[in-house]
Amino acid sequence: MQMNEVKPPFFAWGILFVALIAVSSAGVVLQSMSEVPPLLRASWRMQGTALVLLPGFIYQYSRLGKGSVNSRDCSIILVSSIFLGVHFGSWVWSLDHTSLVHSLLFVSIHPIVLVLLMPLIGVAVRRGHVLGVIVGVSGALLSLGDIESGGEITMAGDAAAFLGAVTVVGYLLAGRHLRSEREIPIFVYAFPVTLGAGIWLSLAAISQEGVSLTETIPELSLFGWSDAVWLSWIAYLSIGPGLLGHTGINTVLRWIAPITVSITLLFEPVVGGIIGWLWEGEITLGFWTLLGGPLMLAGAIMVTMEEYSSEVVTDTD
Repeated sequence: MQMNEVKPPFFAWGILFVALIAVSSAGVVLQSMSEVPPLLRASWRMQGTALVLLPGFIYQYSRLGKGSVNSRDCSIILVSSIFLGVHFGSWVWSLDHTSLVHSLLFVSIHPIVLVLLMPLIGVAVRRGHVLGVIVGVSGALLSLGDIESGGEITMAGDAAAFLGAVTVVGYLLAGRHLRSEREIPIFVYAFPVTLGAGIWLSLAAISQEGVSLTETIPELSLFGWSDAVWLSWIAYLSIGPGLLGHTGINTVLRWIAPITVSITLLFEPVVGGIIGWLWEGEITLGFWTLLGGPLMLAGAIMVTMEEYSSEVVTDTD
C-alpha cells in the first residue's frame, strides 16, 4: 500500500499546520527588523538556524557509515549553499523594497520557474505545465499594475523576490538529489548548507553594507544578533520558521503525500499576508494584486499538480 493511500495520523496535520504558520510568519518578522541591513539580516537568520541544526547534524553524522558522503555530495552541498544564500539575501532585500504580499507572492512562484528551466535540465514539459505557467505569468503581469512611482510596491523589490524564487529552485533540486537519491540524512544536508549560506551572506554584508566583526553597534555587527535587542528575534526565526517550519515539513512527508504538502505551502503568501495584517494592523493590497495574486497561486498549484501526476505515471510504468 502506498503512503498516500494510508490515512495520515491527526498529529501529522497539526505538524503541517504549525509548519505553515511558522514559515509564513518569517516575512513580517524580517520586514519589521528594517533597522538591520538586509544582507546582514539574512545572514543572522542563517547563523541562528545553523546553531539550532548543529545538534541534529552531530547526532546524524556520527551514525553515518564511512564514505556515506562523497566529494561530489560535498560539491553539491557547496553549490546548494550558494543558491540558498542568494535566495535569502534577495528575498530579505525585497522585503525592504516592495510590499509584504508582493514579496511573498513573487518568491513563492518557484514551481513556475522550474518549468522554465525544465528544457535546460532535460525534463519533458507537459501541457499542464504550460497552462500553469501561462496562468501564473499572467497573474504576475497583472500584479505589476500596482507599481506606482514613489509607492510601496516597486519593480526592483518584485524582481528581487523573483530572483529568490529562481535561486531556491537550485537549492530544492540539490536537496531532492541528496535527500532522495543519495539518502543523505536531513540534518547532515541542512546544517552545512545553512552554515554555508550564512558565510556567503556574511561576506556580502561585509563588502556591501559596511558590516564588521569589531563594530559595537549591533545593527552593523556580524554577530549583532547576540545583542539583547535582537536575540529574541533571531531565536524565533531560527526555532520557528527554521526548525519547526522547514524541519516540520520534512517530517510530515513521512505520512502526508508530497503533493498535499507542496500545495499547502503555496498558500504562504495568503497566510503571511494575514499574519502581516494582524501584526501591523494594515496590509497593502492593490486592485491588480487582488486580481493577479490568485492567478499566480493558481498557476503554481497547476504546475505542482502536473508535476505530481507526471511522477505517478512514471512510477506506474
